[in-house]
Amino acid sequence: MASLTHTQLHNPLLHSVRQWLESREIHSAKLAHFLCKAIPAQCPFERDVKLFGYQLFHIPAMCKLNPLYEQLVSLRFKALCYLADECGEDVTAYC
Repeated sequence: MASLTHTQLHNPLLHSVRQWLESREIHSAKLAHFLCKAIPAQCPFERDVKLFGYQLFHIPAMCKLNPLYEQLVSLRFKALCYLADECGEDVTAYC
């Protein structure tokens, strides 16, 4: 079991993708708008399932299971900052 965990944590391809995402800089308003639309502000899977006004069950946020979650959220934040700081746009529509 330890070797499986060790393999998942030190996957060289996953590590390379993480580094690539973290190193991205935003220099285009068009790209920034695309990223803000494509990457959700909150986990789209979290839901309360209700029937006749009663909550049957809760589906927890599963985004944290995504191994690239932190990098994608960071990239979205960089895009929002670029639009607000460099372009002077109102980003409340993306919040």
